[in-house]
Amino acid sequence: MHRLAMVGVILVLLLGAAVPGFAQEDEPGTIAEVITAAADEGQFTILLAAVQAADPSVLEKLSDTEADITVFAPTDDAFNAVGEDELNAILENQELLTSILLYHVMEGAVGSADIADMDGEAVTTLQGTPIELRIDEDKVLVNSAEVVTPDIAASNGVIHAIDTVLMPPAEPVAEATEEAPAAGNTIADVVTASAQGDEPEFTMLLTAVQAASPDVLEQLSDPNAQLTVFAPTDEAFNALKESLGDEAFQALLDDEGKLTDTLLYHVVNGKVLVADITAAFESEENVDALVAQTLLTGNTLLITKDEEGNYYVNGAQIVTTDIEAANGVIHVIEAVITLPEAE
Repeated sequence: MHRLAMVGVILVLLLGAAVPGFAQEDEPGTIAEVITAAADEGQFTILLAAVQAADPSVLEKLSDTEADITVFAPTDDAFNAVGEDELNAILENQELLTSILLYHVMEGAVGSADIADMDGEAVTTLQGTPIELRIDEDKVLVNSAEVVTPDIAASNGVIHAIDTVLMPPAEPVAEATEEAPAAGNTIADVVTASAQGDEPEFTMLLTAVQAASPDVLEQLSDPNAQLTVFAPTDEAFNALKESLGDEAFQALLDDEGKLTDTLLYHVVNGKVLVADITAAFESEENVDALVAQTLLTGNTLLITKDEEGNYYVNGAQIVTTDIEAANGVIHVIEAVITLPEAE
């Protein structure tokens, strides 16, 4: 425990001193004022825009002189890594934006040295769901986001700049329990049966699942899970193969890590039927897109709708909807959703 605490202290000294733009006055302002001042210097500009676009309660909390909170503040690079379309959709959806911002805030001012002593703890955020604080060698992590500038002081708490936007887990529409396990075929069973049927489909998806990390098959086979899978057809995989070329496509299948990430990028936590998607579009006026957090941590999908009422996931049209399984639902898509390019 003492070794971890020392790591935290070293990070404060090295990272805090190495990053310009966050010099602290003797008497810093509130977290809202610190973020505003940093934005004037070219830091936290998107975070400030997000706070201003969210429910006013977010700004009120960050401005509360009586508060004592910790904010994990994504850098501008972190927001830009979300992708332009996805980011715009989030900024235009006040309810979702507010939820995401509150997922970055916890009660109590927790410095980096304190986080070192909380290694592995799950802490509830103001959004209501927990984040995990961890130490990985010389890194302070919040879920999978790394703290890049710790201990930015404020009069009502502390700010830690992070390199990834934290996305709260989706709320499952239905949830199986250990006391009442789901019966019938799981998503893995449905995919396998389809691939082995008289008119085979999902043969290449099944091959990919079997070549990926065993964790993928375990999640799709878990009777207590509730998932939504956007499943590419064999034709979709063949189109990707033609686009990449035989050698590059085989390299993808041979790269377990990248293949696993690609498959997890097609899976959303919670059972989301097409009726749920329709209801979400109809719940507010002028909704252009929905954002869904995938099982690939920190990565989202953008669901859009055309004038004819067709739905698309990152541009891939959903061609068959609501193939239900004991642990979720499958929507068939006409293209493989490729991973976002690294910034």
